[in-house]
Amino acid sequence: MATKGPIGTHPHSVVELCADGKRLYASALRSGRVRRSEVETAPCLMEFALLHPDPEDTDWLRPASPTAVLAQRLYPIEREILKRRTLAIELTDSFEPFMALSAVDRSADHAITVLEGATRINSAIDAATAECQSEILTVQPGGGRSEAVLTEAVERSQGIIERGITMRTLYQHTARHSQGTIAYAEYMRQGKVEVRTLEELIERLMIFDRTVAFIPAQDDRQVALELRHSGLVEYLAKVFEQHWRRASPLLDEAPYDPPTGGITGVQRSIAKLLIEGHVDEAIARRLGMNVRTCRAHIAKIAAALGSGSRAQLGYLIAQSGILDEGSSK
Repeated sequence: MATKGPIGTHPHSVVELCADGKRLYASALRSGRVRRSEVETAPCLMEFALLHPDPEDTDWLRPASPTAVLAQRLYPIEREILKRRTLAIELTDSFEPFMALSAVDRSADHAITVLEGATRINSAIDAATAECQSEILTVQPGGGRSEAVLTEAVERSQGIIERGITMRTLYQHTARHSQGTIAYAEYMRQGKVEVRTLEELIERLMIFDRTVAFIPAQDDRQVALELRHSGLVEYLAKVFEQHWRRASPLLDEAPYDPPTGGITGVQRSIAKLLIEGHVDEAIARRLGMNVRTCRAHIAKIAAALGSGSRAQLGYLIAQSGILDEGSSK
């Protein structure tokens, strides 16, 4: 339990000598001794061995050398420091091989980052957009966009236009039937922005300055991959360029082949996917249309070829030559 003297407070550590202790120890050092009765208010002086009994007169106490007391107090501390330093050296030696390996692989530490949830995905894309200096390449499969999505796209694109960044976007042909998408493309023409369409596209893709790319990792688009490996990003950029060369400007005339034998260009594309074994939902997704529209086209193909069943339709498509006609144009 702590007890209070007239000035100091006890107990305390040696580095926090009370006022009485400091005064009496200094006095003992100057005079060579101090009466025992005087140090009753500073029991710390005896506890820390700063004073010891005078062998010639027990009523008096003599001071210990401050140098000796300091050395005695420092010794265990220095010994602990030495022990810690030795441990630090041993730990460094133990981890040095791993640090060397880490240095070699450091460039790949963030080559692929998994982004979970729409909030984190959008945040990463916004950051890449803000950091972009020269070029953005995007692939946006599917049909026309909703008004909310297009409004958000316009807001994001405003900064791109103002900063003079080149942007190229690929949509699917079905986007040509969306007035909102057409209006968006018209608006974007004020900047260095081009929009083209293809009948069938790869999955969603965004590339910024050919240094970072984003691709979906799940069909529900709640998980994406952020790619910073130069080889991967360059490969994806080449895939984009191949599709871009085959694509048609959105604001030009629709690129579908003219109907042949009552079968339109888009219906020939559906027919091709049908005989490859794709179900209606997969065909609709790949061509950027809803399932109802896809099935309506399938019904028109069946009527044009005189098919009475799905199995017969596949046979008639293969025998009709319509796919050869479409590919020869």
